[in-house]
Amino acid sequence: MTISLAGKRGLVMGVANERSIAWGIAKACAEAGAELAFTYQGEAFGKRLEPLAASVGSDFMVDVDVTDDASLDAAFEALAARWDSLDFVVHAIAFSDKAELTGRFLDTSRANFKNSLDISAYSFIEIARRAHPLMKENGGTLLTLTYMGSNRVTPNYNVMGVAKAALESATRYLANDLGPEGIRVNALSPGPMKTLAGAAIGGARKTYKHTDMNAPLRANATLEAVGGTAVWLISDAGACTTGEIVRVDGGFHVLGMPQHENL
Repeated sequence: MTISLAGKRGLVMGVANERSIAWGIAKACAEAGAELAFTYQGEAFGKRLEPLAASVGSDFMVDVDVTDDASLDAAFEALAARWDSLDFVVHAIAFSDKAELTGRFLDTSRANFKNSLDISAYSFIEIARRAHPLMKENGGTLLTLTYMGSNRVTPNYNVMGVAKAALESATRYLANDLGPEGIRVNALSPGPMKTLAGAAIGGARKTYKHTDMNAPLRANATLEAVGGTAVWLISDAGACTTGEIVRVDGGFHVLGMPQHENL
């Protein structure tokens, strides 16, 4: 079955470069026929994003700080002025102080805990609050990104594990709140990927190699695989899926221990 997003309009938040999971999703959505808008934070990320957005036919980019209500309001006002409706939002935003993504979770600072939860989890709620009025007539999809460190201890993931656990819980609560309006809320959970964000976590290369060797499919997720799963969830084919954490990790999450040859 060919899945089409023709006629759908979506906002993609969090593209850092061409290796970003958000970019893999954006590219897949554009190839399926969707019209896209993008957000970024800061001039440097804007310069990286501009040629990528242009490559999928988008000229709508807006600078957004998700910790600033006025910035979020301005972005969605600009979006509403451009489009009278919105079909989907991809929330691919997370942050923690790199210095606290190594060593012990016990050493997490209060300031970084608050900042990590605010940017990585609470921002999804703020975005949902502003996006859903544009989806009321025809429904829509809110999609975020998580990782299995939310429910299984993963070395060095630390406070991001707690933030992703909060994000997954928020996904379920938002799904329940917005379901009567025809709005579906889901999270994608890829395995380790070679992204700018992933590289900030201590021991990232070892983690990537370990999952690549031990996942049932003996492979980590690709941008194309994650993008394809996102297209399914956003499309009419995903019409009855909401409140889910959809794993795209080569099956790694089903394992109780490494493969026999790697013990």
